Amino acid sequence: MTIGLLVAGTVSAQNYYYGPPPRRHYVRRQARRPEYDDFYRVKVGLTGGVNIANTVSGYNSNYSTGTIAGYNVGMYFDVPLIYPLSFEPEVLFSQKGFSANTADGHLISRSNYIDVPLLAKFRLAPGFNFLIGPQVSFLLNTTNTYGDGFNVVDQDHYNYNGNTTFLDGVIGFSVDINPAVELRARYTIDLNEDDGDGTYVPDYRNQVFQLGLGFKF
Repeated sequence: MTIGLLVAGTVSAQNYYYGPPPRRHYVRRQARRPEYDDFYRVKVGLTGGVNIANTVSGYNSNYSTGTIAGYNVGMYFDVPLIYPLSFEPEVLFSQKGFSANTADGHLISRSNYIDVPLLAKFRLAPGFNFLIGPQVSFLLNTTNTYGDGFNVVDQDHYNYNGNTTFLDGVIGFSVDINPAVELRARYTIDLNEDDGDGTYVPDYRNQVFQLGLGFKF
């Protein structure tokens, strides 16, 4: 009994001199909200850009023609499958061709195509994507223009109405500038040869470097 009274007295004295122990205040931290990610939203977009095109030989690695500038324009879909893979089909109007010096003068051959890329799209990092896949190209028409450096000497025009098709390979990247705009860079090449009419180039394949913008909705 005496010991108990002494302990109680000691505790009471400490409270008198030092006061009660301070109360601890706990601050409840809110969990960080994840940034908005629209990967699983199906998107539709419009795209346009520049083509730098020429032709190469499927059998002679030393053969190539001069380049010409054209454009591409069309629409595309971004269909998510499973992260980080999505499917991106597109329909594009695309200008291709080449330039070369011939016995008839300087030739600029320009062809119009409807291109249908069917691409696998991989998100490598937020805002950075890698694309690869096949492309079916439908040849609409070709115009061959000959010049002497100053004037047009002759011009030939051929209509194909999409009856001539080619299988291409596509590889490229896209960078999201913001949620609605992306920068696009592509390389495409014919996988089967184009003999044309056999007059100028017996075997050539279109290769195209593309740079453009995509606008997503």
